[in-house]
Amino acid sequence: MQRLVSTHLDRERAIQAIDIGSYDVNGSYRTLFDSPHWRYTGVDLEKGPGVDVVLSSPYRYPFASRSVDVILSGQAFEHIEFFWATWLEMMRVLKPGGLVFLIAPSRGPEHRYPQDCWRFYPDGYRALAKFGRCELVEVHTDWEPHPDPGSGPWGDTVGVFRSRALGLRERFELALARRALQAQAVLK
Repeated sequence: MQRLVSTHLDRERAIQAIDIGSYDVNGSYRTLFDSPHWRYTGVDLEKGPGVDVVLSSPYRYPFASRSVDVILSGQAFEHIEFFWATWLEMMRVLKPGGLVFLIAPSRGPEHRYPQDCWRFYPDGYRALAKFGRCELVEVHTDWEPHPDPGSGPWGDTVGVFRSRALGLRERFELALARRALQAQAVLK
């Protein structure tokens, strides 16, 4: 995440960043957003360290449409049952030209918090970009095991996505899809 922030963000430009899955279990991305021009908001489903906004659902955010410059999420997507519904909600709040920094495991043992549903690969990120009608700026997966025995079984897929200005028809289609998915996720 540190590389993504330093590579893709201008420390002199004002940004509003939200961190989806910000509960500080073993570290926080908050310290990466220390520029006086940046506003960081930690978002999660539980109150706790690193959390500024507690959600009642992972599929609905209390942010206005097209109001956020940067969304980051690291090691959270694998825990979301219907991540595609979350993805469309992220696209809703992201400004045109805004960025998503997404890190999710590509391998590793089960780690339920409260569930562990998914692993991700570059093609999965390409599918997310297509589904959200945004651009995949970069994606890579660390396929080789880490030399540290404690980290060895773990690997991540890292992606940067850029939203684009959508026409009225595309926004309407995505809004319909988002609402249908949210209804399905809530009714499960």
